[in-house]
Amino acid sequence: MSAIEEEEVRGGLFKDINAEDEDQQPTVIESLCMNCYENGSTRLLLTKIPFFKEIIISSFTCPHCNWTNTEIQSAGRIQEQGVLYTLQVKTKEDMNREVVKSDGASTRIPQLDFEIPAFTQKGSLSTIEGLLERAVAGLEQDQPTRKVTDPAAAEKIEKFIERLKKLKEGEEEFTLTIDDPSGNSFIENPFVPQKDTALTVTHYKRTPEQNAVLGIETEEEVEDEKPSNDLDAMKNEVLVFNTNCPECNAPANTNMKLVQIPHFKEVIIMATNCDSCGHRTNEVKSGGATEELGTRITLHVTDPSDMSRDLLKSETCSVLIPELEFEFGMAALGGKFTTLEGLLKDIKDLIVSKNPFMCGDSTTSDRAEKLELFGQKIDKIIAAEMDVHIILDDPAGNSYLQNVYAPDPDPEMKIEKYTRTFEQNEDLGLNDMKTEGLCYWDI
Repeated sequence: MSAIEEEEVRGGLFKDINAEDEDQQPTVIESLCMNCYENGSTRLLLTKIPFFKEIIISSFTCPHCNWTNTEIQSAGRIQEQGVLYTLQVKTKEDMNREVVKSDGASTRIPQLDFEIPAFTQKGSLSTIEGLLERAVAGLEQDQPTRKVTDPAAAEKIEKFIERLKKLKEGEEEFTLTIDDPSGNSFIENPFVPQKDTALTVTHYKRTPEQNAVLGIETEEEVEDEKPSNDLDAMKNEVLVFNTNCPECNAPANTNMKLVQIPHFKEVIIMATNCDSCGHRTNEVKSGGATEELGTRITLHVTDPSDMSRDLLKSETCSVLIPELEFEFGMAALGGKFTTLEGLLKDIKDLIVSKNPFMCGDSTTSDRAEKLELFGQKIDKIIAAEMDVHIILDDPAGNSYLQNVYAPDPDPEMKIEKYTRTFEQNEDLGLNDMKTEGLCYWDI
């Protein structure tokens, strides 16, 4: 709502009302009765409590069912600090002190271990005696039913009610505290401008929990909630962005997450799922820079359990199996985070099952037999029935094969670091990349 609209609403609602005018009249508004659902009237009065602040007194009356309700609201804002009033009630005259209790204020009488929690009652403008009467009325409300269903509890509450009535009659001294984090509650000092020795007023800084209950936040909390580009924050978040399906071009969502691989580095896993055609794809990219040295990982497959090793193949990694005289180029499968078995199955599917030269007029019996034989050898490797070495050669150094003996060395796996050749740097686009002396205004 704009400032002009707000002023129009206030002007219509509080027309001809002045907080300093002692002869002011309430504004009457026709409103719905929540008891019988007929129309009643609500009276609003903007008034000012001496030595305190402006408040709105609201009173509803229904002529059909005679239901009434009265409450108050602060006409100002939430104060900078909370307030705690502590009053030593010693005389009958103390019962006549005016009390403003907001919705968020809690009331306690330590001698009785009695508390009215915050937000359990509407705000009220009353006296100390009125507060006690309201508490007694609330406890007595369900006593007839309680005496039938739980006589023991009803008897205890009856004794407690008798003690509250004695306090109300001034037969005992007691302490009354009102704790209001919003700072909008008040207990009258009848001796103003002199100090009231029986009344202590303490202002305090609200806790973050109290600010949250009141629906406000501090500048520090706003700063803490600002999104950061921290890697730690990204690790706990799945980013979703809109893309188009590469198969049917329909709108689809791509999920992206930064994952830390133990004993290695961060990688970015991206997955796309198309609801229109069912196409699914996933891709893995390195979360770091190109390493200074290339990496060659050689695994001697000796046991079926080797197939369950986690494997990260970057888009720059090639796969070699010397025993089969097989080499798989760096860009053939793209980036993948899978297991060794999953990688071998993907290679078999790409070369045998999805090979366009294995179907139609383009295939020959000799070629089909060779590819079928290759697929059978891959199956034997997966079952650990062939003694082979699998080599992951990544000039960028961003591929990984799990060491099941970590942090100790793996006797069946060898990791070599090597200096890239000019041709490898050319393939990675590093020969023409110049970063020395580059300033941000040159970008």
